[in-house]
Amino acid sequence: MSNHPTPGHEISLVVAERTEVADGVAALTLRAPHGEPLPRWQPGAHIELLLDNGLVRHYSLCGTPGDRSSWRIGVLRAPESRGGSAYVHAKLYVGASVRTRAPRNNFALRPARRYLFVAGGIGITPVLPMLAAVEAAGARWRLLYGGRSRSSMAFLDELAGYGEAVAVHPQDQHGLLDLDGYLGEPDPDTLVYCCGPEPLLAAVEEQCREWPAGALQVERFQAQAQAQAPVRETGSGSAFEVVLDRSGITVQVPPERSVLDAVREAGVAALSSCAEGTCETEVLDGEPDHRDSVLSAEERESNETMMICVSRSRGSRLVLDL
Repeated sequence: MSNHPTPGHEISLVVAERTEVADGVAALTLRAPHGEPLPRWQPGAHIELLLDNGLVRHYSLCGTPGDRSSWRIGVLRAPESRGGSAYVHAKLYVGASVRTRAPRNNFALRPARRYLFVAGGIGITPVLPMLAAVEAAGARWRLLYGGRSRSSMAFLDELAGYGEAVAVHPQDQHGLLDLDGYLGEPDPDTLVYCCGPEPLLAAVEEQCREWPAGALQVERFQAQAQAQAPVRETGSGSAFEVVLDRSGITVQVPPERSVLDAVREAGVAALSSCAEGTCETEVLDGEPDHRDSVLSAEERESNETMMICVSRSRGSRLVLDL
């Protein structure tokens, strides 16, 4: 196994530990079969599980970034599961094998003097390694953590070690989170990080509307991405060509077809769609016409990746890492 695989590189792991950390939440520790060191990652990163039922699911890494012996994820057994979390809870016990892809990070922790974290339910998972990082860096921070009930809120034992910096607010005891009081006035020295269900994200986005651009960073559950990824009618609908760099193939994308469709028709494997967050593809050359609502404004501006199920090209040619 390479110690420096690129994001998306496939890795076979085994479940080394499984712990129930809240009602309906299982924490899985994954290791390489022969103890090989795993790829490095930073707070906010996620991995993809390639499940035997054909589904691909994203889960945030919630262990220790410096520990290359294992990865830890937390998985909520969603009542409305379309097969992903149900499979994990039913099949992935200690000793089970699972294919993964190397970590990607769309929720990176940026330097700041002060942080305000907001987590809802299983949205606590990407926040856990962030707390450890900012604590070690000596930054000022606070966490507001909400959930349906205390018994449904994962990793409370770990959070207890941070004392008064963490406010735990189960909804059945305290009602909805007091975002107005918590976020207060905009502060140019503060970054806000939020992960959780869509109503919470929408409320935090509204509360931070007057904050400086880029102060708020959010991570949406992939199961909700479909509702967050409408095609935006911007730019040209003209035909263009896409060069698949690794495959050595050039495909034509007509106005009525997506890049994803054209790539698959050329016989090149490309997974799912941005409804699951798995069609994010590295752009090597050209300017994408971003039509998703999954990437942040900064990510779209960088043009480093695009969602090939909905986005197109602003020019006549794109080169993709496929």
